[in-house]
Amino acid sequence: MSKPSPRLLLLRLLTVADNNTLTAAEAVLAGSVFGITENSIRVTMARLTQADLAEAIGPATYRLGHKAQKLGGDVALWHTADDRTIPSDGSWIAVATGGLPRSDRKMLRARARALSLLGFRELDKGLYLRPNNLLGGITMVRHRLRDLGVEEEAAVFRADDFDDTRQKKALGLWSDMQLEKHYKEMSQRLNHWLAHMDELPDKVALRDVFILGDAGIRSVVFDPLLPAPLVDECARQQYFKTVRRFNKKGRRLWLAFFAEASATSSE
Repeated sequence: MSKPSPRLLLLRLLTVADNNTLTAAEAVLAGSVFGITENSIRVTMARLTQADLAEAIGPATYRLGHKAQKLGGDVALWHTADDRTIPSDGSWIAVATGGLPRSDRKMLRARARALSLLGFRELDKGLYLRPNNLLGGITMVRHRLRDLGVEEEAAVFRADDFDDTRQKKALGLWSDMQLEKHYKEMSQRLNHWLAHMDELPDKVALRDVFILGDAGIRSVVFDPLLPAPLVDECARQQYFKTVRRFNKKGRRLWLAFFAEASATSSE
């Protein structure tokens, strides 16, 4: 497992920080666990603040900045991801991007990330689909895409009655993700770590739980939330439950680490 960059570490901590705030001392402590210097942490925090990805709200105290809050909000809701689906009626939510500009690389990246975050895959050039099984339906998807930076000119609509060839292609758009295999393998990995965590030195446990927990949360955030029969929904729910349990343990370990360090420094 590779250690996070200072930027990734700070953004993750700001996203899941207790009370949505992170002190400079906590950031430096977290960096020390991964062998990241205090100077590197402070320089990175300053750069995040300048880029409006972090915001100083008090003496050496930070929270997510405006530019990161929308995506951070989506990440923060990961633990309720499996509550945001409804039974599928077999139709699709479609997004047409063929008429949108393609010269702005920053906009293209934002568009691609937003579509991926909501589970869309490209059926034909400029036509993206996902099953119509999200709570709030097309209206909610339209608003979320706009919030994540997709242009208002992008058409978002319900689609069905595809010809047999396109319907078959649509049903296979997510097959490369091997979701059920992923759920099983990651669940086994997380549960095995929890069963043996007491054997690990404290800092090794902190590093492991951060890296594994981050991978688990990321996979939940970007899970397409497909309906049956495209995926085993029970397997997904069990996996999400495992990630929540793992994350809860990880938070306890990190909060205890911060609390112990704070108590030691005040003696």
